[in-house]
Amino acid sequence: MNLRIALGWPGFAALPLAGFLAALLVLPSGGRAAPPAPAAPAVPAAAPLPSLAPMLTQVTPAVVNISSKTHVRVRDPFFDDPFFRRFFGVPDMPRERVEQSLGSGVIVDAAKGYVLTNNHVIAGADDITVTLQDGRNFKAKLTGADPDTDVAVVQIPAAGLHALALADSARLRVGDYVVAVGDPFGLGQTVTSGIVSALGRTGLGDNSYQNFIQTDASINPGNSGGALVNLRGELVGINTMIYSPSGGNVGIGFAIPSNLAGEVMQQLIRYGTVRRGSLGIDTQALTPRIAQALGVGADAGAVVTRVDAGSAGDSAGLKPGDVITAVDGNPVRTPQDLRNAEGLAPVGSALNLGVLRDGKPLAVRARVEPERLASADGAQLDARLAGLTLSDVPQRLRRQGLYGVQITALGAGSRAAAAGLQQGDVVVGLNQRQLTDLRALRGALAQRPRQLMLAVVRGDQLLYLLVP
Repeated sequence: MNLRIALGWPGFAALPLAGFLAALLVLPSGGRAAPPAPAAPAVPAAAPLPSLAPMLTQVTPAVVNISSKTHVRVRDPFFDDPFFRRFFGVPDMPRERVEQSLGSGVIVDAAKGYVLTNNHVIAGADDITVTLQDGRNFKAKLTGADPDTDVAVVQIPAAGLHALALADSARLRVGDYVVAVGDPFGLGQTVTSGIVSALGRTGLGDNSYQNFIQTDASINPGNSGGALVNLRGELVGINTMIYSPSGGNVGIGFAIPSNLAGEVMQQLIRYGTVRRGSLGIDTQALTPRIAQALGVGADAGAVVTRVDAGSAGDSAGLKPGDVITAVDGNPVRTPQDLRNAEGLAPVGSALNLGVLRDGKPLAVRARVEPERLASADGAQLDARLAGLTLSDVPQRLRRQGLYGVQITALGAGSRAAAAGLQQGDVVVGLNQRQLTDLRALRGALAQRPRQLMLAVVRGDQLLYLLVP
């Protein structure tokens, strides 16, 4: 043994470890050495060492690298102007840059070539390339993506693929061993291990529906979309993000549970999008003041502030002022908890709600149904709005604090189109009068205004457009 211990005292040389131990065993009185300790039993040469390698030989061929390219138009306040282009002789050509993204994915259907990944890995990509562990490259076709859960599915035309089976992530327990496989920093396929640190994490990032697995297995940039597997090599999650004050791994990573990813994947493959149901209610957090005003003893919950007529919540008997405290026996402490349960429930399924009304507990059973939004033909409201189809703002936007009337269809040659309106715009005001829904718009137009000055929200911009 080459380990040496330096005592650090003057006049003493460093001794080999064996010699140092022998010196300590010399008896000060008789000078006789103690009998040697019995030797440790030899490990049989044929005994296998504990290893994850046998399991990983089945897992790693199913984990792929995903690279994407996005062409982004570069805007310049000078050279976008026709006068400056002519003056400086700049050709009238679009100026753009190419943005590249790296991530990972998991093959979940070997026969059809479906690969599960994160939406943020391929969002907006013009070109998606999938690289297999054996080095083969394939151009991928986007099957569908769901930004609300950060799940996406792409398809590759490849043979001889190996797919991972999806485990039942509801059976995961805190403390279960897990292994993360992906391509961090573009270094190449990498494996890290850890345990399940927590379950059901919410309130992270911008995703609308969250139920994350937390793990201390190292997850780094490039791991997004990669596999989180159990010790049987089954997929229990899709790695998606980390929590880090510095940008590096600090042992707090998050994965989308396989049950959630699998449900979203099936809808993306079948419809190209996710069809979600709704209870048709708006809620806000229960505060001590609101609890006192409503006469309820709960210290947390989701207060119903609006119930759409004819919605699932209306049919179930929910009313403004009700406090929802539980869904299917799970506590509801914030509106986000209710949104998760509502948004992740299959359309047509029933939710058992624990409700407080006037301080008394109620059990309410509500069925999740497709969202029904009131709509109208613009021509029936005002001749100047001919060619428009208008509807109430969907619940997804109302949850972001946006109320008004959304343009769901727009005729190309209409007055509204000539005024600059676009499909997807949300009209939040008319002639400096705030609009909350289609009913408010009907009331404002019933006054037969001489002009239509519309306040419009488009993305993160507020615009004012005059319809002649």
